[in-house]
Amino acid sequence: MRVFTTFEELEQAAGDDLGTSEWVTIDQRRVNQFADATGDHQWIHVDVERAKEGPFGGTIAHGYLTLSLVPWLGSQVFTLQTPGAKLNYGVNKVRFPNPVKVGSRLRVHVKIAAVTDIPAGKQLTVQHTIEIEGEEKPACVAETVVLLLP
Repeated sequence: MRVFTTFEELEQAAGDDLGTSEWVTIDQRRVNQFADATGDHQWIHVDVERAKEGPFGGTIAHGYLTLSLVPWLGSQVFTLQTPGAKLNYGVNKVRFPNPVKVGSRLRVHVKIAAVTDIPAGKQLTVQHTIEIEGEEKPACVAETVVLLLP
């Protein structure tokens, strides 16, 4: 776990690979709960019997479910204890190159992409690669952007 307490520490870490989180298993219960929360009940996610005959041989997680794991999994890799507010500003370049089959295990690999000055403080860009155990291609690649105010 890498802990950043100052903007200077973050700036020095630009380009650093911070490591990976623990593995988490994506089960059908989690997928169903996400479907309920978002109203996205597409059969490929929630109909176990029908999905067996589908293109992946079973149900798959929603792409946005996979993306939603970034904050939790990322918190296992690093934490920001800098002074001031930390605001989610957005997400750049989100891609879902590989479906997550229910029962798969995921983890996130984190890298500090950039730390830039902005008038209000700093802008932190973090690259997250969500890996699927035993798969070559990742489930999700995304850059998150955080505003760090003094």
